[in-house]
Amino acid sequence: MRHTDVTPSPASPEAGLPEPLRAVAEALERLRYGVIQLTVHDGRPVQVDVTERHRFGS
Repeated sequence: MRHTDVTPSPASPEAGLPEPLRAVAEALERLRYGVIQLTVHDGRPVQVDVTERHRFGS
């Protein structure tokens, strides 16, 4: 019999993150090409903008 200590992982890696960081992590998961911009006011993240680029073959 083999015994290994396994710590159960949360449902998703972003589960324990604050909302703005969770939004960035989710954008990174689905974005292939583009820009993720984080706006900060008084040292706190207040907005996340995602710009996705679609390139077409010639």
